[in-house]
Amino acid sequence: MAEAHKKILFKYYSTYLEEIVSETMWAEIIDAEKGYFKLDNIPFFGPLIATDDIFRAEYDENEKTFMHKETIESSGNSIVQVLVLEKEFDAAVIREKLKALNCITEVLNDTFFAVEIVRNTDYSLVKSVLNEYESQAIIEFAEPCLSEKHRTDLLKN
Repeated sequence: MAEAHKKILFKYYSTYLEEIVSETMWAEIIDAEKGYFKLDNIPFFGPLIATDDIFRAEYDENEKTFMHKETIESSGNSIVQVLVLEKEFDAAVIREKLKALNCITEVLNDTFFAVEIVRNTDYSLVKSVLNEYESQAIIEFAEPCLSEKHRTDLLKN
């Protein structure tokens, strides 16, 4: 049986960590010969890619694995990173509010998680939740990969 997914290496500069990071993520194989894949993971540190985006990867001899080369087609999904600043704050509170808005979150540790905002979710609603907590200095958030659709959501309101 042919494999449907492959782990792909992404290397990029992380503004959060202020260094070049490597992140390995799962992707669905779309066209093995052309090296086309569809991202099936929520990125933590923010290369300019979101879940379900189509991208091209090539086998890298030095890294001994497939490596992301370029994003070909945007899914319209977005990725937002959230850093919890307040020591005793339970991030699950925010994650539940985001889940109610149809957002999936992926937790790295007690103070950091990434949020997937799917294309058909109104990003202005998500952003108002994040702004509410940021204004109280509970969190900080970054928008490393905001789709055209979600930028438009913000302009409407």
